[in-house]
Amino acid sequence: MARTLFIADLHLAEERPETTARFARFLRDAVPGADALYILGDLFEFWPGDDGMSLVLPAQVVTLLRPAARAVPTFFMHGNRDFMIASAFCAETGTRLIPDPTVIDLYGERTLLMHGDTLCTGDSAYLAFRAQVRNPAWQAAALVRSLEERVAMAQDLRRRSEGAKEGKVEQIMDVAREAVEAAFADSGCRRLIHGHTHRPGRHEHAAGGRSCVRWVLPDWYGCGGYLEATTAGIRAVALD
Repeated sequence: MARTLFIADLHLAEERPETTARFARFLRDAVPGADALYILGDLFEFWPGDDGMSLVLPAQVVTLLRPAARAVPTFFMHGNRDFMIASAFCAETGTRLIPDPTVIDLYGERTLLMHGDTLCTGDSAYLAFRAQVRNPAWQAAALVRSLEERVAMAQDLRRRSEGAKEGKVEQIMDVAREAVEAAFADSGCRRLIHGHTHRPGRHEHAAGGRSCVRWVLPDWYGCGGYLEATTAGIRAVALD
């Protein structure tokens, strides 16, 4: 059966080995035979640079991903935690880096793929930070530092991000309706798949006089899950 899988927001980290084990089972049990696998950002809790593949967890994940990506075309989109992943990681794992946003033909339906953070336009402080760290000059300056310094910097950014969330109202950390409608209009798609918000579900929108559907992927802090698209449609699948 033709099927394509989508995941996001695994936030793999050394302190959560159970999530890495769940990812290994997903690659072993769910991915074989699929037409494609799309990882829509935040595979890792943080990524200090591709030379960090020498660290224990990244090396483990590379070993897990490599055979899966050789067997099934696997695509990776940057998230807000692993935006420093670059060509060396893709070469080692066999994954293919795709831009955010990306439009694909999903069994005859043009489908827009995003990480989802750019849809949260109410969070102006985060969007300013995003613009800073996505700047090639900022990244080049960061990569001059030692790996140890970059790991410490990434961990500090993670702590600051979690602390900042506590002072924000829930609404600004979710997508803005106007941003979603603009994404549908700009792409010409009637279907959108994204992660980031950790609010999984199926949402209906009216955009440009058309009925549109937005699917939000689950995070993996709990049991995790994925979306499976077939010629019959899309379904959400929870993991054990």
